Amino acid sequence: MRNNRAFQISALSAAVASTLISGQSTAAQGAMLEEVVVTATRRSESIQDIPINITALSASMIERDRLTDLSDIARVVPGMTVVDQGPRDSNTLTVRGLSVDSIIANDGSNDGGATVGTYVGEIPLYIDLKLNDMERVEVLMGPQGTLYGAGTMGGAVRYIPNRPQADELTVQARGDVYDLSHSSDVGYESGGTVNIPIIPDTLAFRASVDYMDDPGFIDYNYLVRNAGVSNPQPNFSDPADVNANLKQQKDANTEETWSGRAALRYSADRFDGTLSYYYQDQDIGARQVNHQQSFGTGKYESAHRFLEPNKRKNELLALEMVADLGFAELTSATGYSEYTERGQRDQTDLLLTFEYGYELFPSFSAYTRENADEDTFTQELRLVSTSEGPFNWIVGAFYNDFKNDAESREFAPGYDQFAVDNLGGVQLRPDSLEYYQIFHEDQKETALFGELGYEITDAWQVTVGARWFKYEYEASNGFAFPLLDTVFFGDPQDSLNVTSDSGDVDDDDTVLKFNTSYDFNDDIMAYLTVSEGYRLGASNGISLCPDPIGDFQNVCVTPSEASYAPDKTTNYEIGVHSQFGDYLIVNGAIYYIEWSDVQVGSTTVNGAQPIITNGNDAESTGLEVSSQYFVTPSLSFSGSYAYTDAQLTQDAPGIVGGADAYSGDRLPGSPEHQVYVAAHYELPLRDGSQLNFDWSMSYQSDVLTKVGERNFGESMPSFYLNNISTSWLKDDWMVTLYADNVFDEYAQTGVRADTSFIGESGDFTLRRYYHNMVRPRQVGLKFVYNFEN
Repeated sequence: MRNNRAFQISALSAAVASTLISGQSTAAQGAMLEEVVVTATRRSESIQDIPINITALSASMIERDRLTDLSDIARVVPGMTVVDQGPRDSNTLTVRGLSVDSIIANDGSNDGGATVGTYVGEIPLYIDLKLNDMERVEVLMGPQGTLYGAGTMGGAVRYIPNRPQADELTVQARGDVYDLSHSSDVGYESGGTVNIPIIPDTLAFRASVDYMDDPGFIDYNYLVRNAGVSNPQPNFSDPADVNANLKQQKDANTEETWSGRAALRYSADRFDGTLSYYYQDQDIGARQVNHQQSFGTGKYESAHRFLEPNKRKNELLALEMVADLGFAELTSATGYSEYTERGQRDQTDLLLTFEYGYELFPSFSAYTRENADEDTFTQELRLVSTSEGPFNWIVGAFYNDFKNDAESREFAPGYDQFAVDNLGGVQLRPDSLEYYQIFHEDQKETALFGELGYEITDAWQVTVGARWFKYEYEASNGFAFPLLDTVFFGDPQDSLNVTSDSGDVDDDDTVLKFNTSYDFNDDIMAYLTVSEGYRLGASNGISLCPDPIGDFQNVCVTPSEASYAPDKTTNYEIGVHSQFGDYLIVNGAIYYIEWSDVQVGSTTVNGAQPIITNGNDAESTGLEVSSQYFVTPSLSFSGSYAYTDAQLTQDAPGIVGGADAYSGDRLPGSPEHQVYVAAHYELPLRDGSQLNFDWSMSYQSDVLTKVGERNFGESMPSFYLNNISTSWLKDDWMVTLYADNVFDEYAQTGVRADTSFIGESGDFTLRRYYHNMVRPRQVGLKFVYNFEN
């Protein structure tokens, strides 16, 4: 497989096949399909020659299958799962079942679960990037810390954007108009890309911009008209009472997103440098949830009392430079990113469950407004050998400095007046500020990494790798109870008595890698990998509880809750890449993963603040297979299957919200079975145009919401999604009529809280338990126009 021979298959038939196969992509239309060349191993290599499990999603596949974000990617990549909560929240990304946390709405997090690394070009950055103007997306399974600056535990996702080209002027215009089931409006997207040579073959500029306006499909029919005055739970049999207290907003979960990139590239004989700026600004109207089981709503109806908008903005400035030193290639990747988030959410049910007496106030409702600001600086230097000979090597250094500042304010309108009138309160609190919290964290990581490979024969190679890392983490947390202090203790009406504390941890460690592969012939290669991965530890930044502890509204940690250590994985993998003639490709891998000191999301015993702790050990065993089959040059099929068996290997007292879990309990967040199948057919027409017909189906089996379904965990049912499309292509035009989720399948993809929160608190029906769901059927018309000169 080291002879770099080209596949002799037409580009369009191969384009469909590339929808799924691990390690496959497509060339442009009208050309012959050549080998898929990726840079996942820090060298340009044919994907069938790389001894790791990798999936490459090409630009044509992204366009044809209408992949827009990580949730779409996960449905076509075997072994990858996303807890799809819609665009409002940060969706948790899981590879090979490496998840122990309960599936909950992920407020205030912007790391995707932190077990999978994500890269924008050469820069490590978590972002659910809109897939516009992409050359490809690469998904690597298993730890990658000996190759990449940012250490990874489960795998890595690499967004590879199109680079500026100095040889020709190109322009692309694109658009999409669609109807969304259960929505009263239409949605649309529009965008364009321009590539401008400035100095022929030397300097070029490329820019793209896209706008999305999604109409939403979740109705918020239980919004309070006047918080603190309106009764959030009126007599629902009396329309007049309902109308006096509640209002509605149809299709509340709208989305407006601007995304774009500008890049300037200079290329000479022995140097290549690109300066890039990325921008993504999202304005989300509400959550993608229903309260069917807790409040009896419809499938596409929320019972929240307040709208829950969220605004997120990502910006990245990146400088990537590559110099040919003759004996090696030197790469420098410098990145600075900023992330801001501004959100609001209904907090009524959380406060009701605290049993502070809020249920005594008939008009009680509460909401939280949150701000988060992150900035990250990264620098990676990497040297990759280019000399001939049996030895090859990579050495690199990495530095990352991450800072985050977050602020949360909870408001309980009208409660101060009720407390003064009925509960012995001494004065009002005009701003109704019930709770205030600030949080700051600063994490620095330094790492040295590298690999050394040796070709024992032309067919057999061995590679060893290592990574040393050191990190320092500081966190501070402050909180106050202004409503309590003012109304009951008589503090000034604008007082903010913040109790704060801080914590810090530091650690260093080393992870190792061994890989060997053997080419049985030009078409069949087998490999073995043993690799270690890790996830950094940190302090929870909350003050220790006093001894003795007070009786009212305590927010503090026990000594065991104060901080958590890194967790580590050891991955054992055997894989095969194979090709049979010019019509069949089959790739596969089996793996076993040992996971120690598992980091688990939890809450403090006092104050129910979110924290992370270390649990016991777990393991994951699985199989991943991908295949492409070309029946004729016009008809092709592709498919993949993943089996994941992830479970605890030790008893874990208190790991599930204080409840015990036991060895053998299945881990949450990932299905045991995933299937993806796609078909593509081309029909040339007499006028020189062409019709393409595409169908794809994705399936996942049931997913647990908590470890072993314990402590009111549940199993979310399996589901299928089918997509179809017909495209007309002629010259520079492509027009596509499509239907995604063609059968309008309803399926649950995430959950908040659990069934123990179904019930009453005083006269209030609790609504803390709800489900996320997949998007309903979308039928649309897309166009793409390309101009080259």
